[in-house]
Amino acid sequence: MTVREAIEAKDLEALSPLLAPDVVFRSPAVYRPYDGRETVVALLRIVADVFEDFRYSSEWRDGGTTILFFEARVGDRELQGVDILEHDADGLVERFTVMVRPLSGLQALAAAVAARVG
Repeated sequence: MTVREAIEAKDLEALSPLLAPDVVFRSPAVYRPYDGRETVVALLRIVADVFEDFRYSSEWRDGGTTILFFEARVGDRELQGVDILEHDADGLVERFTVMVRPLSGLQALAAAVAARVG
């Protein structure tokens, strides 16, 4: 299973072994990165619950980097974004960077995640 397939299926148990143990997750919603497989999987579990109508619509690969373009909704806010996955020599994701637009969509996402983490 690929990262894309695991996320689309909301199968975080299948996603976990695809991430490096020391994976670093960067989000536009927070200043500090999230570190470690367990932390990242827990965060993605929350995000999977927050996103509505989530779908990947495009995928690009260049060497050890995969970029997945997605669209989703949080409440009444539609958003678009990219997941940038950088793979290590073993093919595991060692860096997972997310970019989201527009600002109102990012703000809705950050507030919804904070409410569940909080």
